[in-house]
Amino acid sequence: MKTRFSASPEASGTSTTPGTSPELARRGLLFVCIAVIFFGSNPVFVRWAAPFSSLEIAFWRLAIATLLVALMGLITHQPLRIARGEIRNFAFYGLVTALHFVFYISSLSFTTIAHSLALTYTSPIFVTLFSVIFLKEPLPKRKYVGIGVAVLGVAILAGFEPNYTTCNLNGGRCMILGDGLAILSALCFGIYSIAGRSVRDAHPLFRYTTNVYGFAALWLLPIGAYLAFQHGYSPLAISSVVALGVFPLGLGHTLYNAAIRYVHATYANLIATQEVTIGIILGIIFFHEIPSWSAVIGIIITLLGIISVIF
Repeated sequence: MKTRFSASPEASGTSTTPGTSPELARRGLLFVCIAVIFFGSNPVFVRWAAPFSSLEIAFWRLAIATLLVALMGLITHQPLRIARGEIRNFAFYGLVTALHFVFYISSLSFTTIAHSLALTYTSPIFVTLFSVIFLKEPLPKRKYVGIGVAVLGVAILAGFEPNYTTCNLNGGRCMILGDGLAILSALCFGIYSIAGRSVRDAHPLFRYTTNVYGFAALWLLPIGAYLAFQHGYSPLAISSVVALGVFPLGLGHTLYNAAIRYVHATYANLIATQEVTIGIILGIIFFHEIPSWSAVIGIIITLLGIISVIF
């Protein structure tokens, strides 16, 4: 019986997957760079999607993304059906994916874009630790230093904010809750990354993404159906939810999954952290959320720690 977590060629120390030419590696880097641009639009569309709740947003974006990648699979003649014996594993991948989006979207309701993105992108730390635990990949001692640096950055990010533990749930501000949700989102993304590693070589891209997004949507279907049409939906809110399903998830995450087939996952993860920069810039432009100096310093230290862990 196969284990749920198993090592893959990506665990090697090369910058590309075995047998990948430099041309394909460059293609992978291009894919992840485009993916990050789509990722950066996440927080803006989430804010514009109000009054959709976080659970509704997560369900509808996953459902829309499932339809999009399934259509791409049909157009490219990729078989989308998985074997019956794989349903349990894909249901697990879908659950973790659903929780990742629910926690991330919910965090944006209680904390700033800068905090949410910086904490969500501590996920490479969890990927590194889970690689040791589940994939039995050795972890050099210097990487533990990087983890410590990243934790220090998170402490600075949170510790110097005034009224950090003061919560006004009705007013949509409770930074300690929002930051905690962002860390849970990072944890789930780390689990998803390790869990999916063993099947990337076994399934074509659109079969893999269709089933992961589809099972994630199924987990959220009951609550999504319960909450549907309980309040009004403006054209801006509806178009924002559709955009979330098409751009950051349907295109962005699928391009990211395509990229790690051609380039080492560590490089893809490093580039993906730049969603933090793009998201903060868009937050300043559209919502006038100017990050404090302590937040900027904390984000920089956190990213430096993540980079040292990745490399």
